[in-house]
Amino acid sequence: MSSILVSCKNKSGAEKHYIPAIRAAGWTGSALLVAPGDPLPDLADVSGLLLTGGADIHPRHWDAAEAVHRKAEVDEDRDTFEIPLIRAAWERNLPILGICRGEQILNVALGGSMIQDVPDHYGCEPSRHQHGTPEHPDMHHRVQLAPGSRLRALLGEDVFLVNSRHHQAVRRVAPPLVAVGWHLDTVHADTGPLVEAVEAVDPGRWVFGVQWHPENLVGLKGPAGDAARDLFTAFVRVARQGQG
Repeated sequence: MSSILVSCKNKSGAEKHYIPAIRAAGWTGSALLVAPGDPLPDLADVSGLLLTGGADIHPRHWDAAEAVHRKAEVDEDRDTFEIPLIRAAWERNLPILGICRGEQILNVALGGSMIQDVPDHYGCEPSRHQHGTPEHPDMHHRVQLAPGSRLRALLGEDVFLVNSRHHQAVRRVAPPLVAVGWHLDTVHADTGPLVEAVEAVDPGRWVFGVQWHPENLVGLKGPAGDAARDLFTAFVRVARQGQG
């Protein structure tokens, strides 16, 4: 029987917030939590990779000359663990769902770059993308999805409210990915609106990343809860297809 692999920093936190979301979506198989310090798992018995939220990514992974931003709190151990894991999962064409940092490290592992601090880059108030907690999500701003995107087809909504707890964001989208979601009220003249979601360019790959935290929204009523449930349901459905 295959597993969904959950990459995280804190296993108890992932057990509390992410595992219930995939269970509620119908996953009855094994959920294997891995963190820095664990050996890289054998992906032969893995049918999906879930990349959870967490701390910041070191800029050396996209530009050796870029200094660490003064507000960044990098997690180099996790970078070192997850980048080869993502690349190995990509090589095996595994379903991948990246959430918050998970979306960001997915982008970096596949050749993209990051904005190290959203308020500094966009000139917005520090609190714009930092609201609520996992237990008490604050539905703070809207996400606009590209109408023709596969993510839009999965979630059934063009625009909906999301929670937001991040200060880094995707800058250059990795070549195998495409931006399909944005916060249209956070805009820079050079980089455009803040990227809120990405998906694989290749329609034969089930690979999506979202900047918000749907694992905290699956119990809510309304469009945001519906979208969160639909995302995890789609992930579980495609993971089941790969079960042995």
